Amino acid sequence: MRDFGFPCLYAALAWWFTTGTILFLDGRAVRTFRWSMSAASLVLAAALYELRLSAADPSVAGAYTAFSCAILVWGWLEMAFLMGYITGPRKSACATPCSVWRHFLHASQAVIYNELATALATGAVYIMSWGMPNRLALWTILILWTMRISAKLNLFFGVPNLGEGFLPAHLQYLKSFFRKRAMNFLFPLSITASTVALALLIERYASADGDFQSVSCALSASLLSLAVLEHWFMVLPLPSERLWAWALRAERPARRSQLSASDSAAPR
Repeated sequence: MRDFGFPCLYAALAWWFTTGTILFLDGRAVRTFRWSMSAASLVLAAALYELRLSAADPSVAGAYTAFSCAILVWGWLEMAFLMGYITGPRKSACATPCSVWRHFLHASQAVIYNELATALATGAVYIMSWGMPNRLALWTILILWTMRISAKLNLFFGVPNLGEGFLPAHLQYLKSFFRKRAMNFLFPLSITASTVALALLIERYASADGDFQSVSCALSASLLSLAVLEHWFMVLPLPSERLWAWALRAERPARRSQLSASDSAAPR
């Protein structure tokens, strides 16, 4: 079996550092957001260009390039959401009482623009990868998107750990669409399906024909395992915020005061 360690380490570092960078920039003053998004958009353009080139390169270097470019594209989408540029038409909390289906509709309205942007980005990557030997970038974005939808649905139906500490002040209204519960019906299904998919990826890695396929499967499996870990963070008493303490530390006092103010103003 080929080495699994380096692709796993690379995927973990890419996930950790990209997430932390976004949280750090999102914690700065709002006046800095346009500069951060402008710089991120330049990175996005470069990533899409390199992604198109890497699609024709079924080598180990091509696999790492495609994976990295997909992470950068995803990072732009996440930054645009967390900074409030691409969210949804609804910018307010859901008033109570509200039926389950109306509540779901309101939650969808709060994030629909970002989901549409993700669909467009996925479609663009699909087109750039069409008929090419290296489609790792497409699979990377599909893994991230699928697991993000699963995480959002689990937050909506209810989990013990809501991760409110990651929400910036201007998105605090999204907390009204989260529900705190010990468990929901979807979580076991999400974990089971993603774990089966992970096992299949590891099996394909073990029987991979060539270094490119081996590295591609290892990177995909590593990313999916991190997404599964993020799901477990929602139910296990683990201090996930400590993973990005360096990104959250400077903004934490202001965020805590904003959280307290929003909780005091929330309808009871």
